[in-house]
Amino acid sequence: MENRFYNEFDFESFGGDRKADYRSPFQIDRDRIIHSHAFRKLQSKTQVFLSGEYDFYRTRLTHSIEVSAIGRSICSFLRTQKGVLKSDFYIDSDLVEASCLAHDLGHPPFGHSGERTLQELMMKWGGFEGNAQTLHLLTATIFQNEKGVRGMRPTRALLDGVLKYKKLYGEFKKSPQNHFIYDPQVSSRDFVFGGAKIPASLHKGELLNEFKSIECQIMDWADDAAYSLNDIIDGVKAGFLTKDSIEDWAQDQAIGTEEQQHLDRLFHAMRTDRLEGVFGARVGEFIQACRLRKCDNFMAKKTNRYRYELVVDESAQKEALFFKNMANDIIFESPQLQQMEHKARRVLFDLWDSIWSNYVDKGPRVINILPPHVGRLINTAKTRQEKARCICDYLCGLTDGTIVHTYRRLFDPEFGSIRDLS
Repeated sequence: MENRFYNEFDFESFGGDRKADYRSPFQIDRDRIIHSHAFRKLQSKTQVFLSGEYDFYRTRLTHSIEVSAIGRSICSFLRTQKGVLKSDFYIDSDLVEASCLAHDLGHPPFGHSGERTLQELMMKWGGFEGNAQTLHLLTATIFQNEKGVRGMRPTRALLDGVLKYKKLYGEFKKSPQNHFIYDPQVSSRDFVFGGAKIPASLHKGELLNEFKSIECQIMDWADDAAYSLNDIIDGVKAGFLTKDSIEDWAQDQAIGTEEQQHLDRLFHAMRTDRLEGVFGARVGEFIQACRLRKCDNFMAKKTNRYRYELVVDESAQKEALFFKNMANDIIFESPQLQQMEHKARRVLFDLWDSIWSNYVDKGPRVINILPPHVGRLINTAKTRQEKARCICDYLCGLTDGTIVHTYRRLFDPEFGSIRDLS
């Protein structure tokens, strides 16, 4: 049965037509993401704790899979609710799954520490942002090969599903630290909107960044649901979150009745060793906290993806924020995680300087330290800003293990041999 929720506007692909087959356009989107090199690399990129330290910690890959499962479940739950959706009019779970699987493709090694460092390095070269980098991958570099660079020709609906932010770097009065897309990505934004003029009112503050398709809203909440709860599980298993550390933290918080219930539930789960089960049930509650509401805006006549917005119960949002704050204050601000931030800065800054001096500010003696195809991309880039973006793409695409390996090979005289140079 045809799904009337979507039309040809949603199915149109960015970068040219693509060959149709037995799959729906959104299934093709999902499959291309799953079979991409960038997606496989997520298995060795940090979520919270450095990838490879222990086998039970979440990586960017397992996190993305969990987000996609939650996203699909939200779609299924919404279809059971009376009123808005019908058997032939519903949010496509393959599209939401693809958006969820792709949402972290652009994140660099070393997790948020790596992202902050690349933001600093790219500040005068057009900025760096994980979500903007995801868009860059999908539209330009995900199928990079020796013959050139091309994107995966995603559908408009998928591109919009991962476009969490829509404000350009240059549209901020001051250089933003995060939450933007790159200035050259204005063509992607124009494509997503089908050439429709953005109302002036949306350019005020962060309003344009808050203007999301329904699939993007589902992906965003699924992401919040996953990491706000699962970071706590990993934090307990890693020994960062103990009863004492949580109680010490809680003394400085405004703990009301609801917050105390969250703490009691957490302590009970820790005491009875039922953390996975208890927090798994909370994920289910977060899914069932969702409903749809009709809305009107300048895109609503073009696509149903903007005729509805996701409404999440306030209690669920507050619970997610409570656990995110706990994880940030106790885990991310801990000396151990701050040490990782220091390492990320040292590794990324040193690699950047070495690449820049050998491929951009070339002296009388140039050493080829990059894979040949990366070196060619930098050399053929016309401007320094384009060259900087090529370097950023290379560093961002490295996994935790590969970037440390590369760093040691360049700077540690006791590491590596001639056999290690391939």
